[in-house]
Amino acid sequence: MAKSGKAAPAAGGRATVRKAKPAPTRTGLVRQARRIYRELAEVYPYAHPELDFENPYQLLIATVLSAQTTDLRVNQTTPALFAKYPTPEDLAAANPEEVEELIRPTGFFRAKTKSIMGLSQALRDDFGGEVPGNVKDLVKLPGVGRKTAFVVLGNAFGVPGITVDTHFARLVRRWKWTEQTDPDKIEQEVGSLFPKKDWTMLSHYVIFHGRRICHARKPACGACPIAPLCPAYGEGETDPEKAQKLLKYEKGGMPGQRLKPPPDYPGKPAPPLGAA
Repeated sequence: MAKSGKAAPAAGGRATVRKAKPAPTRTGLVRQARRIYRELAEVYPYAHPELDFENPYQLLIATVLSAQTTDLRVNQTTPALFAKYPTPEDLAAANPEEVEELIRPTGFFRAKTKSIMGLSQALRDDFGGEVPGNVKDLVKLPGVGRKTAFVVLGNAFGVPGITVDTHFARLVRRWKWTEQTDPDKIEQEVGSLFPKKDWTMLSHYVIFHGRRICHARKPACGACPIAPLCPAYGEGETDPEKAQKLLKYEKGGMPGQRLKPPPDYPGKPAPPLGAA
């Protein structure tokens, strides 16, 4: 097996890949998991949170809005929202019907309006208009659970945390890092495999991979750079040419999800809402 984890081309230009065996011991599992981490870090050196934000308040609101919708749709919606309500105090005092209309494209807009206005009121009344930098206080806010809290802590405060979204949960089970389905238990078991300092970037790497290559219904196994390390290789399309057509975002030559991506992002920015 090549040290890099990349599959070596066989005759005809196709890669020969064998499904990796699940690690038989705890030590083996840790080594396998950390090797996948290193490989993903090489594949996605530009991995980042895919929500546009300029401060903790914006990231908190955007993360709450991202439930049951795409980061792209949130990023297309929040510019108008933050232009009208730039601070928690502004949003706390807003007309709910006007907020509902602004965030309608994200879906479940009535419930989300109640959450973001409620958490803005709590920030105003209980935290001096500032987003708290700890899990204990964040999860007290309306609409904020551990996943949202760790997104905010990891990306706005530099506090390490694991974000267990649908992509993360799917991939870590495919890789046999855990058999758990409960997000809190997944967070605990996967977190134990890595140094705490790596938790935030681990989340980004895994989620990036899940969105671009290791899809839920049809993973692009034949175009996967960590295929030789994957116990689930073969669940998806193994033909390299067919798999290449399944890639998304910058890996497939498509725009990304952020309207304002980081400078090192190699793909195209997402279009604004209503753009052709």
